[in-house]
Amino acid sequence: MLRLIPFALVLVSLGAHAEPLTFAEAQKKLFTLYWSNRNQTTFYCGCPIRYQANKMVPALKSCGYQARKSPARAARIVWQHVMPAVDFGRQRLCWQEGGRNSCAKNDPGFAQIEGDMHNLVPVIAEIDRDRADMPFALWDGQSGQYGKCDLVVDFQARRVQPPARSRGAIARAYLYMAERYQLKLPLPQRQLFESWNSQYPVSEWECDRDDYIADVQGNHNRFIQQQCH
Repeated sequence: MLRLIPFALVLVSLGAHAEPLTFAEAQKKLFTLYWSNRNQTTFYCGCPIRYQANKMVPALKSCGYQARKSPARAARIVWQHVMPAVDFGRQRLCWQEGGRNSCAKNDPGFAQIEGDMHNLVPVIAEIDRDRADMPFALWDGQSGQYGKCDLVVDFQARRVQPPARSRGAIARAYLYMAERYQLKLPLPQRQLFESWNSQYPVSEWECDRDDYIADVQGNHNRFIQQQCH
């Protein structure tokens, strides 16, 4: 049974000079970070990110990505919550009163969680749509749904097997969110993420990104930071 958290109890303390960010504000800050570090790639598929005006687009040919169903969505990049909004939202009272819209209007604590940059990553929009709020899992899923991108979506069983390249970062995002916002993770999921955290160590980019977010948002992801220093 989920523990429902009153919104007044979850305005988490940030750094002395930091303000909580909305989801829209967080996206703008992250765009600035990625624009300043032009050699970055999409989170799951490793497609080089290109910039057109104020938009990020994936270089699909460079990574061998093939659209599963929607070429239009495959040509865009969006910011995805690694831990989906439903996972942290449904543990809050506002979600029971009207879902995400109710939380956005009535719960400043939800807005802070939604805008936490440690939980936001750039992904191909088709992947974002297909993943939706499905949990991550590990089985013998065979890739090929998206060309050379190794992500596998089992639509019938409602689960997603992420590529090895993103498993460590996924784990550290989930463990951070659960700890910082007092969220419950099912034991099998927590055990999987603890295993991935150990098996897939942080990259130099994860450390740099964590430092940038801490400067803007006022706090580190300790699961990243403890491996960086």
